Amino acid sequence: MGNLTVDYCNMSYTMGQKKNKEEDFIRKTAEFVEEKLKGAESGHDWWHILRVWNNTKLILQEENADRLVCELTALLHDIADSKFHDGDETIGPRVAGEFLNGIGVEAAVVEHVQNIILNMSYKASLGTVNFHSKELEVVQDADRLDAIGAIGIARAFNYGGFKNREIYNPDLPVLENQSKEAYKNTTAPTINHFYEKLLLLKDRMNTKTAKKIAEGRHEFMASFLQQFYSEWNGAS
Repeated sequence: MGNLTVDYCNMSYTMGQKKNKEEDFIRKTAEFVEEKLKGAESGHDWWHILRVWNNTKLILQEENADRLVCELTALLHDIADSKFHDGDETIGPRVAGEFLNGIGVEAAVVEHVQNIILNMSYKASLGTVNFHSKELEVVQDADRLDAIGAIGIARAFNYGGFKNREIYNPDLPVLENQSKEAYKNTTAPTINHFYEKLLLLKDRMNTKTAKKIAEGRHEFMASFLQQFYSEWNGAS
């Protein structure tokens, strides 16, 4: 019994060490990302990352997934978004991997984070996705929740303005069932983006928690669009 007690003590000490090490990785990553994204387009800046990180932790309260992988991915998923790097979809995973390797994160964790970043975007889902994990589901949901609702509306118009796109043009139809390339190369008005992505996200959530949150945010967007068209058409 004495030896067994010592074993339990050692196990508890080891688990405590592991937790402290993981918390240190997460802290260093958060500091790196906040500094790296200073001056970024405000729909994909540190505040977006912080919201996705918080969404991730919220979902993890109900879902069983590797916390370290999820939190590191949430923090690093937009560290070098391909939209701002000539469409290069490899730069984000590469920058994330270089940083995580540099602070001593286990190789298997680094690879997992890189695979999620490469495959989690809406754009990626329109092509061939060769990787899947529970952790991808969690962070993908966390990111998609930030693309809908009031904040999603604000982000959409902010990015549209950043790209100098029209708010709305009734002569430009919505393009449904877009290919990955068509989606990447679109220059459509921001209102079209609601139908080509944002309104589709509610039914593409993976986790029970995200599905529940998405319902209210989806309804808010639908209400916004109804009001938008009413004002556009000169209604009082």
